[in-house]
Amino acid sequence: MSGPLDILQPPGWPAPKGYANGMAGRGRVVLVGGQIGWDETGRFAEGFVAQTEQALRNILAVLAEAGGGPEHIGRLTWFVVDMDEYRSCLPDLGRAYRAVMGRNFPAMALIGVSALAEPKARLEIEATAIIPD
Repeated sequence: MSGPLDILQPPGWPAPKGYANGMAGRGRVVLVGGQIGWDETGRFAEGFVAQTEQALRNILAVLAEAGGGPEHIGRLTWFVVDMDEYRSCLPDLGRAYRAVMGRNFPAMALIGVSALAEPKARLEIEATAIIPD
Protein backbone atom coordinates (compact mmCIF):
# COMPACT_ATOMS: atom_id res chain seq x y z
CA MET A 1 0.00 0.00 0.00
CA SER A 2 1.20 3.49 -0.80
CA GLY A 3 -0.53 5.14 2.18
CA PRO A 4 -3.25 4.30 4.67
CA LEU A 5 -5.50 3.42 1.70
CA ASP A 6 -4.79 2.50 -1.90
CA ILE A 7 -6.61 4.20 -4.75
CA LEU A 8 -8.10 1.72 -7.24
CA GLN A 9 -7.96 2.98 -10.84
CA PRO A 10 -8.61 0.52 -13.68
CA PRO A 11 -6.13 0.89 -16.56
CA GLY A 12 -7.36 3.05 -19.39
CA TRP A 13 -10.20 4.65 -17.42
CA PRO A 14 -10.33 8.44 -17.37
CA ALA A 15 -9.03 9.92 -14.13
CA PRO A 16 -11.90 10.97 -11.85
CA LYS A 17 -11.97 14.59 -10.66
CA GLY A 18 -12.40 15.07 -6.92
CA TYR A 19 -13.07 11.43 -6.05
CA ALA A 20 -11.66 7.92 -6.54
CA ASN A 21 -13.28 5.02 -8.37
CA GLY A 22 -12.39 2.75 -5.48
CA MET A 23 -10.27 2.46 -2.35
CA ALA A 24 -8.72 -0.52 -0.55
CA GLY A 25 -7.15 -0.90 2.85
CA ARG A 26 -6.67 -3.17 5.84
CA GLY A 27 -7.51 -2.45 9.44
CA ARG A 28 -10.35 -1.30 11.66
CA VAL A 29 -13.48 -0.29 9.74
CA VAL A 30 -15.22 2.80 11.10
CA LEU A 31 -18.75 3.61 9.95
CA VAL A 32 -19.79 7.22 10.46
CA GLY A 33 -23.53 7.83 10.37
CA GLY A 34 -24.94 10.60 8.22
CA GLN A 35 -23.71 14.00 9.37
CA ILE A 36 -25.47 17.26 8.60
CA GLY A 37 -24.41 20.91 8.67
CA TRP A 38 -25.09 21.74 12.30
CA ASP A 39 -22.60 22.31 15.08
CA GLU A 40 -22.42 20.67 18.51
CA THR A 41 -25.20 22.99 19.76
CA GLY A 42 -27.58 22.03 16.95
CA ARG A 43 -27.20 25.37 15.15
CA PHE A 44 -27.12 25.13 11.35
CA ALA A 45 -24.54 26.87 9.21
CA GLU A 46 -26.01 29.22 6.57
CA GLY A 47 -25.94 28.00 2.97
CA PHE A 48 -24.98 24.82 1.17
CA VAL A 49 -21.20 25.31 1.22
CA ALA A 50 -21.11 26.23 4.92
CA GLN A 51 -23.31 23.24 5.78
CA THR A 52 -21.03 20.97 3.75
CA GLU A 53 -17.97 22.25 5.57
CA GLN A 54 -19.66 21.68 8.95
CA ALA A 55 -20.88 18.19 7.99
CA LEU A 56 -17.32 17.25 6.99
CA ARG A 57 -15.98 18.64 10.29
CA ASN A 58 -18.58 16.55 12.10
CA ILE A 59 -17.42 13.43 10.23
CA LEU A 60 -13.83 14.12 11.26
CA ALA A 61 -14.88 14.66 14.89
CA VAL A 62 -16.58 11.24 14.97
CA LEU A 63 -13.67 9.62 13.14
CA ALA A 64 -11.17 11.15 15.60
CA GLU A 65 -12.92 9.20 18.37
CA ALA A 66 -11.58 6.06 16.65
CA GLY A 67 -8.12 7.56 16.12
CA GLY A 68 -8.64 8.38 12.45
CA GLY A 69 -8.38 11.35 10.15
CA PRO A 70 -9.37 12.32 6.61
CA GLU A 71 -6.65 10.13 5.11
CA HIS A 72 -8.48 7.06 6.43
CA ILE A 73 -11.81 7.77 4.72
CA GLY A 74 -12.44 5.26 1.96
CA ARG A 75 -15.96 6.32 0.99
CA LEU A 76 -18.33 9.26 1.34
CA THR A 77 -21.98 9.11 0.37
CA TRP A 78 -23.63 12.50 -0.10
CA PHE A 79 -27.39 13.04 0.03
CA VAL A 80 -28.45 16.47 -1.25
CA VAL A 81 -31.91 18.00 -1.37
CA ASP A 82 -31.22 20.30 -4.34
CA MET A 83 -28.91 19.08 -7.09
CA ASP A 84 -28.97 22.48 -8.83
CA GLU A 85 -27.82 24.13 -5.61
CA TYR A 86 -24.96 21.60 -5.40
CA ARG A 87 -23.90 22.20 -9.01
CA SER A 88 -24.11 25.99 -8.74
CA CYS A 89 -21.52 26.16 -5.96
CA LEU A 90 -18.96 23.59 -7.13
CA PRO A 91 -15.90 25.92 -7.14
CA ASP A 92 -16.65 27.16 -3.60
CA LEU A 93 -17.57 23.65 -2.54
CA GLY A 94 -14.21 22.34 -3.75
CA ARG A 95 -12.35 24.96 -1.73
CA ALA A 96 -14.39 24.21 1.39
CA TYR A 97 -13.85 20.46 0.93
CA ARG A 98 -10.07 20.86 0.63
CA ALA A 99 -9.98 23.22 3.65
CA VAL A 100 -11.41 20.43 5.83
CA MET A 101 -10.33 17.21 4.10
CA GLY A 102 -7.07 18.26 2.47
CA ARG A 103 -6.25 16.43 -0.73
CA ASN A 104 -7.95 13.20 0.32
CA PHE A 105 -10.46 12.18 -2.34
CA PRO A 106 -12.13 8.85 -1.48
CA ALA A 107 -14.70 6.93 -3.46
CA MET A 108 -17.87 9.02 -3.46
CA ALA A 109 -21.50 8.81 -4.43
CA LEU A 110 -23.89 11.74 -4.77
CA ILE A 111 -27.61 11.11 -4.40
CA GLY A 112 -30.44 13.60 -4.82
CA VAL A 113 -33.22 13.19 -2.25
CA SER A 114 -36.53 14.97 -1.77
CA ALA A 115 -36.00 15.68 1.93
CA LEU A 116 -33.88 14.91 4.99
CA ALA A 117 -34.99 14.27 8.57
CA GLU A 118 -33.90 17.76 9.66
CA PRO A 119 -35.85 20.31 7.57
CA LYS A 120 -33.02 22.93 7.64
CA ALA A 121 -30.41 20.45 6.39
CA ARG A 122 -29.31 20.98 2.78
CA LEU A 123 -27.25 17.76 2.71
CA GLU A 124 -26.20 14.74 4.73
CA ILE A 125 -22.90 12.88 4.33
CA GLU A 126 -22.00 9.44 5.65
CA ALA A 127 -18.48 8.02 5.71
CA THR A 128 -16.69 4.69 5.78
CA ALA A 129 -13.10 4.72 7.00
CA ILE A 130 -10.37 2.11 7.41
CA ILE A 131 -7.79 2.78 10.11
CA PRO A 132 -4.69 0.57 9.68
CA ASP A 133 -3.84 -1.81 12.52
